[in-house]
Amino acid sequence: MPPSGSSALSPHDQPGAQSVPALAIDGIRRTFGTKVAVDHAELTVRPGSFTGLLGPNGAGKSTLIGCTVGFDRPDRGTSAVFGVDVWDEPLPARRLLGVLPDNLALPEHLSGRELLGYWGRLHGLAPDNVDARASSLLTLLELDGSAERTLVLDYSTGMRKKIGLAVALIHRPRLLVLDEPFEAIDPLSAIMIRQILEQFVANGGSVVMSSHSMLLVEQLCDSVAIMAAGQIVRSASMAEITQEGTLEEAFIRAAGRPQALAVEELLWLA
Repeated sequence: MPPSGSSALSPHDQPGAQSVPALAIDGIRRTFGTKVAVDHAELTVRPGSFTGLLGPNGAGKSTLIGCTVGFDRPDRGTSAVFGVDVWDEPLPARRLLGVLPDNLALPEHLSGRELLGYWGRLHGLAPDNVDARASSLLTLLELDGSAERTLVLDYSTGMRKKIGLAVALIHRPRLLVLDEPFEAIDPLSAIMIRQILEQFVANGGSVVMSSHSMLLVEQLCDSVAIMAAGQIVRSASMAEITQEGTLEEAFIRAAGRPQALAVEELLWLA
């Protein structure tokens, strides 16, 4: 049964929403000095889909997410959320987006409830609406009671991740872009977060989630994008991927086989 106040988890329904990609990344390139972090990345995300973004460490996933959602301007290329360019029309784009970045910076001297109230009002929500949604989210994510009065400064890493997800959801976005949302999350909270995300997609929302867990991506996602050396090297439905073998095999083919271990080099560990 959907929890009380679960309307806060439902995306906006708009005519023609299914005819425009939830997210269209076109030729994004981002460099830092001589280092190419993202190299002409291309990705189209269908409305109502749950897309897993996989890649080795240093592949450029977090940088691509930052460029995609308007946090970090790319050197070239575009990103559009339901047809709205995140750089040309930042305010309309942000209303459509809920973002959980990797290095989450939050106001440290607000409580969890105060933070959600502030964020909801920033999006123009009525106070009663904000309060109802905040209560629902805080309860679902086990941040209610004394936790909701605790300053973010004193939150654990997992609690910060959970309040960050609540911030991403409070304004009812149509697209969630989540960078490692299950990192540092305890198993019981992970179950609830999975249920929240599954309900969000079932209600018509779209999710892009980066993860290092292939099992998690297999269980949650219906589409996969694999990134290596700054590029999207494979993008396909999960059904297409699994017809060819396992997700791990597809990842290795696309991103490269790990270096063979020379056992004799680690004999000193014995």
